[in-house]
Amino acid sequence: MIEDHLRNYIVSKLSTLGINTDPYGAELTVVFIIAVIGVAIICDLVTRHIIARTIRNLLHRTNQTLGEAFATYKVLEKLTLLVPIMVLNLLIPLALENYSVVSSVVDKVLSISILVIFIWMLFSLLDALNDVATVRGITRRMPIKSFVQLIKLFTFFVGVLVSMSILANESPVIFLSGLGVATGFVMLVFKDTILGFVAGIQLSANRMISLNDWIEMDTFKANGTVEEISLTTVKVRNFDNTLSMIPAYALVQNAFVNWQGMSDSGGRRIKRSVNIDVNSIRFMTDEEIESLKDIRILREYLFEKTKEIKTFNDELDDIPHLGNTRQMTNVGIFRAYLAAYLRTNKDIHSYMMFMVRQLEPTPEGLPLQIYAFTNNTDWVFYEGVQADIFDHIYSIMPLFDLRPYQALSGHDVAMIGKSKG
Repeated sequence: MIEDHLRNYIVSKLSTLGINTDPYGAELTVVFIIAVIGVAIICDLVTRHIIARTIRNLLHRTNQTLGEAFATYKVLEKLTLLVPIMVLNLLIPLALENYSVVSSVVDKVLSISILVIFIWMLFSLLDALNDVATVRGITRRMPIKSFVQLIKLFTFFVGVLVSMSILANESPVIFLSGLGVATGFVMLVFKDTILGFVAGIQLSANRMISLNDWIEMDTFKANGTVEEISLTTVKVRNFDNTLSMIPAYALVQNAFVNWQGMSDSGGRRIKRSVNIDVNSIRFMTDEEIESLKDIRILREYLFEKTKEIKTFNDELDDIPHLGNTRQMTNVGIFRAYLAAYLRTNKDIHSYMMFMVRQLEPTPEGLPLQIYAFTNNTDWVFYEGVQADIFDHIYSIMPLFDLRPYQALSGHDVAMIGKSKG
């Protein structure tokens, strides 16, 4: 009805100009086509240079992140392409009304063009929204890119079906009804995509992994930072700058370590031992204990421990033999010194557990383990603090007359040979 009124209006206006309006006249058809193209060009100029520019400026003022994303993917520019094509699709068939075959072909071409441009614009819009979600940190909690890719995949298949229905002059419902027959084939071809999508939902719902998390997965030799979570794969940049591509469903089916909890806690654990030569462990004399009281961080411990041991020994009724009395050992004082040293170290997290403990003796000596947390999770900082602590431990051990265990080296054997000679 609207097309008839529009055609009659155009015919009447052309008649007033003296142009042949015979329905079968080629002159009217040519003029009509030229006029339609002119209208399409005007619509394109108006939408592209006025409406699109106004919307772009408004976005930059109200939401700069969204405006930049739209500009990067040219969403508005692709949207404006729809207007002239829609004008042509509406009016060109009117001009070719008397040429049914040509009109049908042109109508199908224009209809498919509108569909293609719309899908193209939708893909750009999804990419822009994904960038906005990344900037605002939403992708750290949800695998937005996986959903974007799934929507793209679904839209592509719908576009193919609609295009086929346009070319065949059939309803899209007929093609959709046959989709159930191909379900098994689709599931076989897109197995990784389907598994990846389900895995992405599980990873998101259980907060198992997010962008910029540090993960370690020995199965795929991955040890680094998560750079991208897509519909089928998770891209990890390892610390040697190599890239590991892990199937999304593998993260659900296999074990992996996510170190993000450590980063969020604000403390990184030091758990390292120094092996003490058991032959260097002995009781300390009173004179040695007195000399150690000059160490400020040990002073309180030595006073309290000396008082406690003296009280215990004074209450003994037995012969004051070394085997009956309590004595302080060099390894015990050393352990107390290390605990006090960690307590006063500004790089050790004071609100997290720290201790110095003995482990089960081994053929390599008595392991004395440092268990503490640094107050900075940066890798370089952590390694520096850990190295400083053990540099100090090895350097201070002779003060307590303790020796670290070290297996014989070729140099040691050579020195033994020289001493015998």
